[in-house]
Amino acid sequence: MLTKKVEEFCNRQIEREGNSSNLYLAMASFAEAKGLAGIAAWLYAQAEEERGHMLKFIRWVNERGGNAIIPEFKKPPVKYKGINEIFAEVLKHEQFITASINEVLEVAIAEKDHATVNWIQWFVSEQVEEESSAQQILDKLQLAGPQGVYFLDRDIMNLRGK
Repeated sequence: MLTKKVEEFCNRQIEREGNSSNLYLAMASFAEAKGLAGIAAWLYAQAEEERGHMLKFIRWVNERGGNAIIPEFKKPPVKYKGINEIFAEVLKHEQFITASINEVLEVAIAEKDHATVNWIQWFVSEQVEEESSAQQILDKLQLAGPQGVYFLDRDIMNLRGK
């Protein structure tokens, strides 16, 4: 059984994962409208992955005797200055999600919920990949300069590392 505090933090994470999915959908739509099909595909894949993370939390809470709450999701931004801004936001957002996952872990440890401590480790490892992927794309954009967006758009799916 989940303690109320662990359940509360997991429900908070459900909302954050859902917001992540919507954020990446908005970014994907922006990129697609700008003719950047590769970048859009990468962002659509990220959106789907975040939705999957949300579902994992929903199932975990319910499986452990809690009540997963499906929240209202906030509307993400719809306009961006460019691809560099998008990926800077992706990295910043993934760092926020990493901190949030770590908070769930800390609460599970404090509540002596060993099952959740064990289960959440997958997310801890996943966040290392997520931050690394975003940083790698930002690094490639910086190396390539403004004209390199075309090449990144063409090759981005090779950078997913999954």
